[in-house]
Parts: sequence; structure tokens; C-alpha cells
Amino acid sequence: MSAHANTLTPARPGSAFSPWTVRGTLVLDALVTGGNGLAYLAFSGPLGELLGAGRATLVDIGLFLLGYAFAVGALAARRQPPVFGVRAVVDLNLAWVVLSLVAMELWLEPTTAGLVWIPLQAGTVALFAVLQITALRREARTRD
Repeated sequence: MSAHANTLTPARPGSAFSPWTVRGTLVLDALVTGGNGLAYLAFSGPLGELLGAGRATLVDIGLFLLGYAFAVGALAARRQPPVFGVRAVVDLNLAWVVLSLVAMELWLEPTTAGLVWIPLQAGTVALFAVLQITALRREARTRD
């Protein structure tokens, strides 16, 4: 095992923030998640009504998403993000997908817009997880 087995290197010089690299997928995740969190905070009343999630719920989710986006962005800012950290992001993204769909069915009372939005955002987060794990595997192959 090499000394760098727990870190990643960009696939090509100058491409670190490509959406096909680990860092690029993390940056994209952080930006979208942070934007979503800001929207939930800034427009919690109207969005809560539109989605049927409630203002307080969106404020809580917005705060969580901003913290998560900050953590993912900090990981992306590292020249060589640790594999463990990237895998944790993938796992948390997959947990978010499951919890979103379960919450939609068991706890929330979504409107029609909510019934569209919740699976749509869950699908987006699932796509981030797929891109991240694919990039992780691709960069591990180029490292070996």
C-alpha cells in the first residue's frame, strides 16, 4: 500500500475542480447544498407553505444544510481530500436520500409541489453520491 492510500490526487493537473474529479463533485455538492440551505432560510415561510413542510422545519433543515455545505466545502478545499472523508460524504448523502423519502411518507404532509420537490432533491443528492463514488474509484485507479 502506498503512503498516499488515504488521500486522493487529481486525475490530471489543472482539473481538480472538474465535476468528474472528487474535489469537483465535492465543490458542486457544497454549492448546491449551500444554496438550498440559504433558500430554505431566506424563504422559509413561502417555501414551507408551497412544499407543505412548515416554516420551522425549513429553518432547521436550512441551518443543517449550511453546516453540511461548509463541511463538504472544507473537504473540497483540501488539495488531497482524505478517502475516509469523501466516503463519509457519500454515506451521508445516501442517508439524506433515504430520510427525505421516509419523511415525505411518514412525517411530512407535502403539497403537490412538495411531492415533486422532495424526490427531485433526493434524486439530486443521490446523483452527487454516485458522482463522488465514481470519481473516488477513478482517482484510486489512476493512483495505483
